[in-house]
Amino acid sequence: MNDPDEGEAFRDSIGTINKAGDRVWVYPKMPVGFFYTLRKWISFVLVTFLFVMPFVYINGRQLFLFNVLERKFHFFGTPFWAQDFHLLVIMILLGVVFVGLFTVAFGRVFCGWICPQTIFLEFIFRPIEYWIEGDRGAQIRLDKQEWNFEKIRKKVTKWFLFFIISFLISNIFLAYFIGSDILIDHVLAPLENIKTLLSLLIFTMVFYFVFAWFREQVCVIACPYGRLQGVLLDQHSLVVAYDYKRGEKEVGRAKFKKNEDRESSGKGDCIDCHQCVNVCPTGIDIRNGTQLECVNCTACMDACDEIMEAVKLPKKLIRHASEDQIQKEESFRFTSRLKGYTVILGIFILGFIFIITSRSEIEATLLRIPGQLYSISKDKNTIQNVYAYKFVNKTTADFNNIELKLISHQGHIYTANHQSIALKKEEIQDGTFFIELDKKQWKGKKLTLKIGLYNGENLIESVNTQFLGPRTYQ
Repeated sequence: MNDPDEGEAFRDSIGTINKAGDRVWVYPKMPVGFFYTLRKWISFVLVTFLFVMPFVYINGRQLFLFNVLERKFHFFGTPFWAQDFHLLVIMILLGVVFVGLFTVAFGRVFCGWICPQTIFLEFIFRPIEYWIEGDRGAQIRLDKQEWNFEKIRKKVTKWFLFFIISFLISNIFLAYFIGSDILIDHVLAPLENIKTLLSLLIFTMVFYFVFAWFREQVCVIACPYGRLQGVLLDQHSLVVAYDYKRGEKEVGRAKFKKNEDRESSGKGDCIDCHQCVNVCPTGIDIRNGTQLECVNCTACMDACDEIMEAVKLPKKLIRHASEDQIQKEESFRFTSRLKGYTVILGIFILGFIFIITSRSEIEATLLRIPGQLYSISKDKNTIQNVYAYKFVNKTTADFNNIELKLISHQGHIYTANHQSIALKKEEIQDGTFFIELDKKQWKGKKLTLKIGLYNGENLIESVNTQFLGPRTYQ
């Protein structure tokens, strides 16, 4: 596999940085083949979804909205609030366990097939680069040549298109955070919305820097998932792997010679053409085994299959396989580790479904006003406490007749204006109300009251609160 003198030294450094610490620019050859075409279609669907969703509305609400500043979120058109933060925590845990399960089973498939970084780079920015500068060899020659008219024209054209696409992507992402309708209004009047324009320019420059220069370094250096991969993978994980037993055999890999009998000579099926290295977007040699930089994009699989077909050798020298499948020729097994992850994932999913289905329509907070003591009526027959309420309507329906009623005790509740409360859709409302208890209800210094929120005759929420009074009451 590796040069014997080098051993495992390649694992002690990053392929995109040389011994002097300088950047080694990667010039991947444009992939072709079954897996690349499949990834292209998947990327097309995902990019279309990303670009279209901010402009899709359900009942007047954006399908997906993550307005952090106003603490307002929409998922599939359903509004969520800061009070639903626990749901976000559960969703993050779900995502972590799901990614962990997928990594244990199938390696870094997410990075190569679904990650926005890979999709944007490999299916938007690199195709533009191939179109303007040519394939791998042409790009290398262009970067080495002197700065003449041809080089300036190609570079400036590429950089300009990269900037325009980065600006467009920035607009799309910002639409998820402030709302597409607000974004359109701000973009049409940029001088009146300088903050939005500055935000767009900052996002644009970040995207431009990532896709025009930093590129695969995001996956290799910046992304923590690449480091996590090394912990999660084991000998049973399906990854993009080189079949070294078939590729090396007794003699090792060797260049292809026409009409030779490689089987009898003991030479491996790998003809050392380096096409798997040339197409790799992170510049690694998959023949060295599973590496941190590998994003499982399958470009090397397509390149190797094309070469194997040309030299009339069996395909799948590089394929999806586990270490055990190659070394021991075992089939894929659903290991106890995978079963454990699956059980944990199932528990989180069931818990999330339960919380979503039991989520109250109105978030109610009832608190005694700080610094306010109880009061006793002149005839000493009742005790009164004053409270502040805050209601959040999490639904898309109006509640025009909300009343507060005591469930646990007998007494009276009334608002400051002695009227019922009207709560519009997605509205937050606060105010004050009073609770009066007859002295016959009083048992000691403190009571826990259960209060119901009714819309007409329908109970929509119940809340517990404390009621204070004198230690002794006569």
